[in-house]
Amino acid sequence: MDKKIKVGIVSYRNTRPLIYGLQHTALSNDIELIEDIPARLADKLKTGEIDLGLVPVAVIPQLGEYHIIGDYCIGTEGEVASVCLFSEVPLNEITRVYLDYQSRSSVALLQWLMRESWGIFPEIIQAEDESYREEIKGTTAGLVIGDRALEQRLISTYIYDLGAEWRAITGLPFVFAAWVSTKSLPESFVQRFNEANAAGIPRIDEIVAANPFPVYDLRKYYTLNLSYQLDERKRKGLELFLSYLQREKEEPVAEIKEF
Repeated sequence: MDKKIKVGIVSYRNTRPLIYGLQHTALSNDIELIEDIPARLADKLKTGEIDLGLVPVAVIPQLGEYHIIGDYCIGTEGEVASVCLFSEVPLNEITRVYLDYQSRSSVALLQWLMRESWGIFPEIIQAEDESYREEIKGTTAGLVIGDRALEQRLISTYIYDLGAEWRAITGLPFVFAAWVSTKSLPESFVQRFNEANAAGIPRIDEIVAANPFPVYDLRKYYTLNLSYQLDERKRKGLELFLSYLQREKEEPVAEIKEF
């Protein structure tokens, strides 16, 4: 290839099985990996700073043109463990919720759950930095994603897992992030990219050993909580979620205050 394709990857442990092959196969010579948090990767895809990214699926409706690349994603069949609303009180006692500044899809999913399933309407505050986690106390809850959520599980009394809540309501898996581009990519590249994604899935034990994390059992995380194959049922779950996002565009939503 004459020019390297810029590939945006998420800087969380949940991506390690997917990016293993991007770093350890011949494809690594044809791509430039750019690491960032999910929300900023979404912005980089929209502005063209990256050609392809593992981005929050909530950004898809904002793209004029999009292509879902390959057969892999960050998804879950149920309890995801690393995308949760944390609180010291039950849902019906929550009066304020901080939204994780690193998230897009999880924020959209949480807002839908609060309104359509849980029937709670707390004050919503958009966090801007990591200090918001100190505010998760009393009747104030907070959405936390990624490695930080696995840490928060050791702190908070109540844990509402968004993947499990979605599955209980819809019966479908949930896709948090997918490989998305805003332009067509060569079929030969897509095939090699897909093969590179697949390369890490059988190497979970090796990946766990290379990424020590005493806070949570990563083998359980990679094999039970997370599900990487973008199969037909996940595509149905994604289609349903995108339809909810479209509906929310047309309906009033809770006011979000800046933190």
